Amino acid sequence: MARVDPSALTESELIYLAASLNEARQAEALLTNQGVDYAVQVKPFGFTLLGSQRNGAAFYVAVAQAEYCRSHLETAGLGLGVVNEDDSV
Repeated sequence: MARVDPSALTESELIYLAASLNEARQAEALLTNQGVDYAVQVKPFGFTLLGSQRNGAAFYVAVAQAEYCRSHLETAGLGLGVVNEDDSV
């Protein structure tokens, strides 16, 4: 199990938004090692000091695995990018 096309996840939920390539790689490795199918898409999440749009890597998993994945990401020290279902991004 690993990275899949977003269309392969029929009911998915956003669980993580990586602000850097390093964070994205860490999240990808963690989800792969946990045997989770996930999809990644580019998602805007803010602006730089000069006003240009900033993008991050948005990680989606099946709804049934969302809480499991969030807890593993937080335990791995990636809690800052964890998106809870009631958060708006």
